[in-house]
Amino acid sequence: MTNKKSKKLSIEIKLPKDVQTQLDKGILTLKSPKGEVKRNFLDKNIGIEYKEGTITLKASKSNRVNKKLIKSCNAHIKNMIRGCLEGHKYTLKICSGHFPMNVSVNNNQLIVKNFLGEKVPRTLELKQGAEVKVEGDSISVESASKEIAGQISADIELLTRRTGYDGRIFQDGIYITNKDGKEIQ
Repeated sequence: MTNKKSKKLSIEIKLPKDVQTQLDKGILTLKSPKGEVKRNFLDKNIGIEYKEGTITLKASKSNRVNKKLIKSCNAHIKNMIRGCLEGHKYTLKICSGHFPMNVSVNNNQLIVKNFLGEKVPRTLELKQGAEVKVEGDSISVESASKEIAGQISADIELLTRRTGYDGRIFQDGIYITNKDGKEIQ
């Protein structure tokens, strides 16, 4: 048997000039005029370095687990860069067939009144870091962080979820129609 030498894995990510970068003990912070995003990349298998507009991800061993970790970190950093420059936007549609639903945003809360004729309004505490707007029968969620925008959208969708009912017949609720530029059927 021959002993294969393991290569070191590394990926370099070039940052745009508009983005200010700070790396402190594995926590990467990206800032731009559009917003700020922080993420913890502290891992015993993966090393992260920042020098002169380039982020370098390194792994000491070249195995499957480390390859997956490096590629995941690469995708997260690219999402952070896109969020700082453009932002992430999710769109939800308000569907009310039987009872007219009233949706509003007040004091960092989303309030759904008259959902299926309910007397008590359903409320959702919104997380910091995202902007939620209600425009007619659509809700838009915008954030620099893809995770925050996606989680708030999922929480809004779950707020009007009804278990035990056939979704093809009872279609009242709030549903995600666009995930960051991708149409949902």
